[in-house]
This record gives sequence, C-alpha cells and structure tokens, in this order.
Amino acid sequence: MKTQPDRVLRRHDQKRIDTIRKNIPDDTTLFRQAQLFMILSDPTRLRIVMALRNSELCVHEITGLVGPSLSAVSHQLRLLKTMRLVKFRKQGKEVYYTLDDDHIEKLIDLAAEHIDEK
Repeated sequence: MKTQPDRVLRRHDQKRIDTIRKNIPDDTTLFRQAQLFMILSDPTRLRIVMALRNSELCVHEITGLVGPSLSAVSHQLRLLKTMRLVKFRKQGKEVYYTLDDDHIEKLIDLAAEHIDEK
C-alpha cells in the first residue's frame, strides 16, 4: 500500500518532468543538432574549421594545411557548406572559404574549454 508522501512526491516529480519535457526541442531540431555534431566529429573537417577560423583560405591552401588530398578536402568542404558551417566566394578560378558565422567559432571554443576543464 502506498503512503501519502509517495503520492505528493509523484505529483511533484511529474510537474518537474513536464517542465523538463517542454524544454527538450522537437525531433526535427534534435536531428539537425545531431547532424551538426556529426559533421564536426570528423578530424579532417574539424581541422578545416580550425584553419578557417584564422583566415579566409582557398582550397589549395586548405589542402596544404590539413591534407590529405585536394579531392578529399573538396568533399569535406561540400559537406561543411551543406551544413552552413562555411561559405565561399569565387575570385577568378580560385574559390575562397570562410566560416559562415561566429557561432561555429563559439562551438569550437566551448568544446576546447570543456576539454581543458579539470
């Protein structure tokens, strides 16, 4: 048989759970956030992002910094562009890339800060 305090605790817990549930984003938002983290989980893509936080770079410069090959870097840049993490501009035959906005830099900074915590 349940006691009265258990019932009160359950109601209290249910209110807390309902509040928490309201703060969890919808499935579409969660999926997009997971995609963002998956994109940034690849070391080559992360190197590209780290390089671009310092300066606008052309594909050849990025390849020289992060390798492994021009086609591999181009493929990674396409993925980063699709996720709106980088943007580009053309100048003649060269394509120059930069980070799309400062949110990406903040994500990287927060991740580094978290890793450096003791």
